Amino acid sequence: MSAVAASTKLPTASSDRDDFIDLCRAFSLLIVVLWHWVFTIVVWRQGGPSANSPLGFTDNLWILTWFLQVMPVFFFVGGHAHLQLWTKLRGGPHGRFVLGRLRRLLIPSLALLLVWVAIATVVTATFHVPWFDKAALLIVSPLWFVAVYLVLVVLAPVTIRLHLRFGPLVMVWMAGLAALVDVLRFGQHLAWTAFLNLLLVWALCHQLGYFYRRLTEGPRTIPWCFVWGGLFGLVGLVLTNIYPPSMVGVPGDRISNMGPPTLCIVALCFFQVGLILLIRPWVLQRLRRPAWARANEVVNRFALPLFLFHTTGYAIAFGLLWLTGLRPPTHPSLIWWAQRPIWLIVPLACTIPVILLFGRQWTRRPAPRPTPTAAPPAPAPAEPQPSAEAESRW
Repeated sequence: MSAVAASTKLPTASSDRDDFIDLCRAFSLLIVVLWHWVFTIVVWRQGGPSANSPLGFTDNLWILTWFLQVMPVFFFVGGHAHLQLWTKLRGGPHGRFVLGRLRRLLIPSLALLLVWVAIATVVTATFHVPWFDKAALLIVSPLWFVAVYLVLVVLAPVTIRLHLRFGPLVMVWMAGLAALVDVLRFGQHLAWTAFLNLLLVWALCHQLGYFYRRLTEGPRTIPWCFVWGGLFGLVGLVLTNIYPPSMVGVPGDRISNMGPPTLCIVALCFFQVGLILLIRPWVLQRLRRPAWARANEVVNRFALPLFLFHTTGYAIAFGLLWLTGLRPPTHPSLIWWAQRPIWLIVPLACTIPVILLFGRQWTRRPAPRPTPTAAPPAPAPAEPQPSAEAESRW
């Protein structure tokens, strides 16, 4: 076995979840929901609705995206979760691993997609509303990340084996290939190559999650290296004037760092992962408190269904507020900023009934964790199985 392979061991299976990882997973989804509700400007044109952002109107607001574009954290957390499950299954059949993960996301996502396709088809054909299909597309558009995540689930058995064999060398390959794609895209004007980074960049974030345990057990200088390395990378890339400073798409920009992702998202991933590793000890201390633990449990129960249905709730809220005569401004004026609490409270109130109607299976309270005894008897060796609670996550 090579030196790299020898240093990359399969972690010991454990029944204990990492509360911090649970919080990061839920937090990343909730940030996306809040961003879509609070910072979306709906613009109605002749062809139908389109989404805009205050970033296109306000100077220097893009710096918020370096902290609030948290999809890299979501994929990082997913990588750790998949490695943990793979460990519990002891590298069993790929089908068991893949089908278990796909069932949690593919079925509800497809159901949501098919419902909106059916609604758009009926409304367009029956009531001759030409813009409704465009509105339905906006509602289901956040599901793009689910498709990428599911591809990474299918590839996880392969990428985990690569991780165990080659360790950090896989990260170097992925980062190098992502950089090469950007060179071909911007230097050689091969625009089609950009879509290769749709997989490469998010796979890199996912692959980094395999190192979570080693990163948390290492010296504190490692997350600081991530923070400063990612920050210097972001600043350097933006100063080339090739990449826009915003980490989300802004109407009017020549390109978007997210569609498809660029090398900036790689730098952002290291920057954000470094930050969360630095605050991890502080957060874990708070999560030992009953109030924090209860809050963490609640947000983890509702984060996924809230993400899946939040644009549906937003569409309902927009329709109801429109019927009351409220016409949101199409640019971030003082009135627009003053209305932000409305666009948090009303979409939330409209999303909760949708969750209770269609997503209650994801919000059931998990079984309580067993309380360890003072001297537990040594169990007989057995094939470890993922717990029911682990199966209920993703």
